[in-house]
Amino acid sequence: MAALRTMIAQGRKRIGLLVGAGAGAGTARDDGRYPLIPAVEGLTKRVLATLEPKYSSQIASLKDELDKHDIESILSRIRSLSKVIGKSKIHGLDGHGFKVFSEDICAEIGKIVNVRLPVKGSAYNDLVNWITGISRDHPVEIFTTNYDLLFEEAFEAVRAPYFDGFTGGREPFFDPVSVAGNDLPARWTRLWKLHGSLGWQASGKDEVIRTGSHAATHLVFPEHLKYDQTQKAPYAALFDRLRGFLALPDTLLISIGFSYADAHVSARIDEALAANPSASVFAFQYKSLADEVAACDLARRRPNVSVYAPDKAVVNGIEGPWRIPTELPSKDWGPIRATYWSTATSGGPAQFTLGAIEAFGRFFAASRSMQAAPAITAPAAAIGPSACAGAAP
Repeated sequence: MAALRTMIAQGRKRIGLLVGAGAGAGTARDDGRYPLIPAVEGLTKRVLATLEPKYSSQIASLKDELDKHDIESILSRIRSLSKVIGKSKIHGLDGHGFKVFSEDICAEIGKIVNVRLPVKGSAYNDLVNWITGISRDHPVEIFTTNYDLLFEEAFEAVRAPYFDGFTGGREPFFDPVSVAGNDLPARWTRLWKLHGSLGWQASGKDEVIRTGSHAATHLVFPEHLKYDQTQKAPYAALFDRLRGFLALPDTLLISIGFSYADAHVSARIDEALAANPSASVFAFQYKSLADEVAACDLARRRPNVSVYAPDKAVVNGIEGPWRIPTELPSKDWGPIRATYWSTATSGGPAQFTLGAIEAFGRFFAASRSMQAAPAITAPAAAIGPSACAGAAP
């Protein structure tokens, strides 16, 4: 962690961020409550609760026939039915009825993720402050599976330039040549929305444009068609950019809030790391290591992937617990350690904290400070359960 802190403070290494749904779930609202944007479980409850009056019988029937009741499984089933049953009826709806049902679900997802950053600041602001705080040899590239506009808002708040693949005035269009070419100055952050974004819309030319509105009309929603959809424009170009980034020499991709359960994303990372051993991935996870199955599977297969959880870590393919050092390796280690390690409290052990987005953002923002920031104890909901014993090395 001391080496990482030095690395992210210098601006010489090629660094990318992979940001998943856990980032929104681990961010507090202005009133201090969590989450700013719910994770899959909370998203499912809110969407179904809103649509229950209109689709109560269909929701009940779908739950009866499905093993999993999350929004991904339900939306997968609905979209499948909308494409195959035609004018026949199942659960009281024909193909068109299920198409409308799926659109209603997507609209509710769009409403839930259409939030603003907390006025008091957030990890998104901290990360943007880190990005813009130094002169860089290479641009920072942010890859995110989230649909929200939180990064956009954070960049615009400080008038920091970023490029998301679109260009134009009236109806900005996606330009895959610019995405692949990467010719903009290093001060322009690259923001790649792998699953689409609020405001994206299909035009009459069967292309995707950015409208500037907050409507959710062209997203890769969480369902079984993800892989098929990501082979089309603009998603194909964005996934090619992820693979191209990891193909560059001496590259570091740091993930936060991403479970690696998205097979189509993890597969691209896996392939790229196999082809380029000089690239590395640091995965900061908020659950205990035993619960981070997908990330650990990748780390055991690829030694250039390291997974850091509150209680344990996997480094060079080897799993081990955090343990108490007999001596601090340097005089600076104590203050630095306070930025990524919580102190033990009554009723709970000390933990590695960077799997929580708020501690993660503060660690990056404070990386250039000569005096380390104070320790952050993230809420239990943000870090998740762990069985940690002892202190970090």
